[in-house]
Amino acid sequence: MDAFSWQRADDIDAAIAAAQQPGAAFIGGGTNLLDLMKGGVAHPLKLIDITRIAALGNIETLPDGGLRIGALVRNSDAANHALIRTRYPLLTQALLAGASPQLRNMATVGGNLMQRTRCAYFYDTAFAQCNKRAPGSGCAAREGFNRMHAILGASAQCVAVNPSDMSVALAALDATVQVRGPRGARAIPIAQFHRLPAEHADQDTTLAPGELITSVDLPPPAFSDHTHYLKLRDRASYAFALVSVAVALQLDGQRVRAARIALGGVAHKPWRASRAEQHLTGHTLEAATLRSAAAAELAQAQPLSGNAFKVELAQRAIVRAAMLAAGSPVTGTSVTGEHA
Repeated sequence: MDAFSWQRADDIDAAIAAAQQPGAAFIGGGTNLLDLMKGGVAHPLKLIDITRIAALGNIETLPDGGLRIGALVRNSDAANHALIRTRYPLLTQALLAGASPQLRNMATVGGNLMQRTRCAYFYDTAFAQCNKRAPGSGCAAREGFNRMHAILGASAQCVAVNPSDMSVALAALDATVQVRGPRGARAIPIAQFHRLPAEHADQDTTLAPGELITSVDLPPPAFSDHTHYLKLRDRASYAFALVSVAVALQLDGQRVRAARIALGGVAHKPWRASRAEQHLTGHTLEAATLRSAAAAELAQAQPLSGNAFKVELAQRAIVRAAMLAAGSPVTGTSVTGEHA
């Protein structure tokens, strides 16, 4: 690990002022940043400790009936907060699917949004080709071991996936990320917060230098009754998703009045499944309709040599998660008609 300086900020303004120094980085729980520093992937010259800023640690109701979650709220506290469990159960499910209890006790909501891909070629500096770590060097994963990598929204520059479970639920819930920086405050819709790789694979988010996440705002609850977060992975806990799906439905009987679907483990950012949502809205929730909606979403997939299985897996996951959200039996609801 490289040498670095450390400074504690007592309020938001002090943190932002300190972050204007080149090479500065904010640190909260540090569950991802410290690993990157130890591995020689991240090289901050200065760490700004924001853990004592009380204004970032609250959960409060907004005037419109929505909810504001401070950037320093621990993942475990957010998952178990009464208002989140009752009004936004999808977020609770996603948070509890991530990491381990010990990590959730340390990790913050803001840090979860900022965590970086777990692509092995990014983490292992022995591999010179990684456009995310060294722009212009190439992408070793494209022709290497790419079982865990993207099938949607990738580019020649990068095929890494976003690892966050929480962010998938936030995408389905249309959350807004509140940030402050040297130019003032701004609100970033979650759909615009994370980037697709395009030509700048090293940039994961749309944050400007020196900007600090202050909170995540959720709109008034409209999808509390029919939600499900499904995470498919190699082992039952402490593993990143091969594919995950966040589904939230509004139903009139078996008719879908509105649908919100987001996918994880398949793209450089949480992938909002807008095509699937459009196919479901206004239709009866039945297996054939779900299979058609899932197939429409994954028709744009571009799998790599080692992850073509994700295309069907994602379709099956959408079908299963939607049926579970609706409280319907899942038997016979897979893509091929077999058990999902």
